Amino acid sequence: QVQLVESGGGLVQPGGSLRLSCEASRSIFSIHSMAWYRQAPGKERELVAGITGRSTTNYGNSVKGRFTISRDNAKNTVDLQMNSLKPEDTAVYFCWAATTKSTYWGQGIQVTVSS
Repeated sequence: QVQLVESGGGLVQPGGSLRLSCEASRSIFSIHSMAWYRQAPGKERELVAGITGRSTTNYGNSVKGRFTISRDNAKNTVDLQMNSLKPEDTAVYFCWAATTKSTYWGQGIQVTVSS
């Protein structure tokens, strides 16, 4: 079992930045992939960014060049640095993790981009 807890969300103006953090309840050395997804009202959940155990990353097209995902194995965290935020980035952001046996989701955290 892995519990994932997100933090760092909130309200930010367009063009601003936020940093989300996802803390896992145990060592992430055995977690081969972690990612951030988001879901806006009335829309499907979509991949924002993912990172493997070897720190290979991939990004959704809408966030490339603006968002950066990173992992800290010592702290058991995966962070998402979000820059140049747009109103269309408004959504609930979810942390996700995959082991060889199962996948896990955090409860989600709200990010609102509005003036």
